[in-house]
Amino acid sequence: MPVNCSSCEKNAVLKRPKTGHSMCRECFFWAFEEEIHQTIVNAKLFTRGEKVGIGASGGKDSTVLAHVLKVLNERYNYGLDLFLLSVDEGITGYRDDSLETVKRNRQQYDLPLKIVSYQELYGWSMDDIVKQVGLKNNCTFCGVFRRQALDRGAMMLKVDKICTGHNADDVAETVLMNFLRGDIARLRRCTAITTGSEGAIPRCKPLKYAYEKEIVLYAYFKKLDYFSTECVYSPNAYRGYARAFLKDLESIRSSAIIDVIHSGENLSVKEDIKMPVQGSCTRCGYISSQKLCKACVLLEGLNRGLPKLGIGKHHKLHDKLVAQEPLTEAEEKKLKGIDF
Repeated sequence: MPVNCSSCEKNAVLKRPKTGHSMCRECFFWAFEEEIHQTIVNAKLFTRGEKVGIGASGGKDSTVLAHVLKVLNERYNYGLDLFLLSVDEGITGYRDDSLETVKRNRQQYDLPLKIVSYQELYGWSMDDIVKQVGLKNNCTFCGVFRRQALDRGAMMLKVDKICTGHNADDVAETVLMNFLRGDIARLRRCTAITTGSEGAIPRCKPLKYAYEKEIVLYAYFKKLDYFSTECVYSPNAYRGYARAFLKDLESIRSSAIIDVIHSGENLSVKEDIKMPVQGSCTRCGYISSQKLCKACVLLEGLNRGLPKLGIGKHHKLHDKLVAQEPLTEAEEKKLKGIDF
């Protein structure tokens, strides 16, 4: 027997994972877009006249983000100047294909596109990095380099803000990961809808409260053009275990994702807990709580043939690196060994 849409009299075509409501296609589109609009308005994410760079990977999240922001910008006259900003990590058979999707999105949404690559910024592609560091810690390199690459690309475009496609599932996974690692500094800021230290371009997450399943449904029913293959280097990523745990929780309690986010938002830290102080990297000028930023340390390790230099805590070596002093034989031996 057909089920009626909970918002109108039409036949429902889906049941919202977030609320459990049965909805027709048109009502779901409207509800999904309006919730994102309310997130934008309530958090005051944008100011009229701003240039906004949308982090575009070609995946479902960034594709839906670009589509919805264009729709809302026109519907509510935000007055934003939107751009697509992509990072080419240099992963054969993955990023080269997904960038073709982004290029089609550029034409479909009539938005300017800027692509920056690891090769041009760092002199290394992820394919080359994996050959040296193996598959165990490669996500550390990629995450650090991609974050800085987005900022550099945004500076080239001279945008006022960067929008990323992080959804509710992503935020909840990050809360769990930081909690399990005991990373208090990141735990305090990972649920913030807007981030950005002084001197850095602010980043915001308009999809912060949007469920991943609903993003997939929106992309499917809208027939959006997106790339759905997982990164070939990410099967062993730590995030995957947090994701699997969260999916198990969601299967038992559909509100688990939002519950974890709200828990992260309301966590408090003792006042006497020492937090890292943000400064600038002495080599590249990027924001860092150490003398050298993580990207510079990782690059130093790659260029010296010491892949473990940026993995773990090696802050005691930063003074040597800043002064460009040679490491001892024992230090080099410790940093050369890698586990493939």
